[in-house]
Amino acid sequence: MENFEVINPVRVVFGKDQFGRLPELLKEENASKVMIAYGGGSVKRIGLYDQILEQLGNDFKIVEFGGIEANPEFSKLMEAVEVARAESVDFILALGGGSVIDGVKFISGAIGYDGDPWDVLERKEGCVFNTAVPFGTVLTIPATGSEVNSGAVISRKEIGAKRTMGGPLFFPKFSFCDPTVVASLPKKQLANGIIDAFMHVLEQYLTFPSDNKLQEREAEAVLSTLIEIKDVVEKPDDYVLASNFMLCASHALNGNLRCGVKTDWTTHMIGHELTAKYGIDHARTLAIIGPRLFENQFENKKAKLVQYGKRVCNLNGSDEEIARAAIQKTEAFFHELGVDTKVSDYSQDTDGLPEYITSIFEERSWNEMGERGAINLKAVNEIVAASI
Repeated sequence: MENFEVINPVRVVFGKDQFGRLPELLKEENASKVMIAYGGGSVKRIGLYDQILEQLGNDFKIVEFGGIEANPEFSKLMEAVEVARAESVDFILALGGGSVIDGVKFISGAIGYDGDPWDVLERKEGCVFNTAVPFGTVLTIPATGSEVNSGAVISRKEIGAKRTMGGPLFFPKFSFCDPTVVASLPKKQLANGIIDAFMHVLEQYLTFPSDNKLQEREAEAVLSTLIEIKDVVEKPDDYVLASNFMLCASHALNGNLRCGVKTDWTTHMIGHELTAKYGIDHARTLAIIGPRLFENQFENKKAKLVQYGKRVCNLNGSDEEIARAAIQKTEAFFHELGVDTKVSDYSQDTDGLPEYITSIFEERSWNEMGERGAINLKAVNEIVAASI
């Protein structure tokens, strides 16, 4: 088992009828002027915004900031930073899914940063967020696990870039996870959420067998449960399905599944570039790249594909047959959810795409990726080419 260190200080308030605890938790954080940040306005259409305001009453000064996009955009987030600075907010409450929560993580760090916050995302020498305004979340879309971790992904359309950030400062102080909000989500978001969580687990699990038996079984449990509750796409008002879906998405990326094992986040790294170039939903880029990467790295991942095939996909046959069928069954699962798995399903502008993405990886010196360091630039080119 690999050495590891893990900490997760997020207080998770899970279940229905829990919002009455919001004032209590804000007071524990000494919050007085609270920025409520949200996305395109669905939180108002479904009544959640008014419900939160009702709970807050007159105990807090509220500053509203809406319009945070899917794939949170740097320029929009900087608008929020300026508002937060001008209003001297001392707490931020994110109402939304992973994009809004990721955006709030960036806002919280950028507020007190003296310089260009993009330099921090570019990881320029000496550029780092040293402070962060505390924040909490009210989750509306199970998918990314951002409500229980300290990572974020930020986009900048003008230069076609997506960058990651994170660190101990960026754990939410608390996260309200109410499965009843799932009933308001469209099928597309539900399918995306299942795939996002599924691929989060696979990137930590589908490497090579380890001697961390507990972690492997925990990962398999999340994968099996996501398959079992896939009907939530058609029955989002089923509380049992919705609550298990929300819990799976949180457990997929709360930090536990990476403990003591090797991981491989190359699918995410390539997927981010597809989103930056085409605007394809993040989860769908994972569905595009994941199966092709597993095929490209078949021999390196074969033993784990066999384990996954037997334990999660309930496959029989020779090891070769099981491993191949496991990839096919994974892609078929994505198709069952109504998600296409080729770049050409989303854009016909694919000329030179493998070379384009490979050049980005070369520029960043990403040339020994994957659990064995075996995914080089040639492999990236091949994976992208096969994904078109």
